[in-house]
Amino acid sequence: MIAQKNRIESLFENRTDQEKIMSLFLTAGYPDLESTADLVLGFEKNGADMVELGMPFSDPLADGPTIQNASNVAIENGITMDGIFEIVRKIRESSQIPIVLMGYINPVFRYGVKKFCEKAESAGVDGLIIPDAPIEESGILTDHAKAHGLHMIYLVAPNTSSERMKVIDQKSDGFVYCVSVTGVTGARDGDEVAQSVQRFISRVRDNVQKNPKLVGFGIKNHNDAMKISEGLDGFIVGSALIENIRSNYPDEGWQKKLFSFVNNLKYGNLNI
Repeated sequence: MIAQKNRIESLFENRTDQEKIMSLFLTAGYPDLESTADLVLGFEKNGADMVELGMPFSDPLADGPTIQNASNVAIENGITMDGIFEIVRKIRESSQIPIVLMGYINPVFRYGVKKFCEKAESAGVDGLIIPDAPIEESGILTDHAKAHGLHMIYLVAPNTSSERMKVIDQKSDGFVYCVSVTGVTGARDGDEVAQSVQRFISRVRDNVQKNPKLVGFGIKNHNDAMKISEGLDGFIVGSALIENIRSNYPDEGWQKKLFSFVNNLKYGNLNI
């Protein structure tokens, strides 16, 4: 239990002031059931500091077309909750990268909250992001998560009041997920996001002081990541990663292209 908590905590404790933590989102079971664990290990080798594994759901209300498609493909591939836990176990055979499960509350309820948290801890999961389980309505999940050493990570957005940011900060563990724009997931124009996000980031820094802060939604390259995460602890990329897979899979060399993209996201030293 302590080790699970410490994977996320150690990550932020050990970062330098100049380093930006990079968390990557990947839908479990996409583009096929066999690739997910290997992709996570490849992400780590190319600069990923943390990974969010998406739990596919048939009605992903906060996701744009890119992640919706990835969820549909994963479901058609036959991904299950037990299959996701097996993927985490496989990753844990050779990696201690922090792993967060991200998805919707319905599959968790269907699986059983207590059983879900027990299996997550046993597999080696470190935290949970459940966007449609707000702090007022996630008490059962929070209780079981804490009993099994799982961080509950909540989201703030531009339309989150300053007072609510403070409450979310107190309820969150590990980090606070800063949604850079209102709306669904998806890569956006970096300048557009950066301009709209500056005031939001200022409010986040004023009101979220207990936890590290990662910003996501709309980041598609290294320059976006550096610009949008200025003043925060790091950034999260999901849709742009899925788009890269969708564009190249199953062509020969698709994983190499994906890992080069990941490396460029973190270090900005490749011409993709």
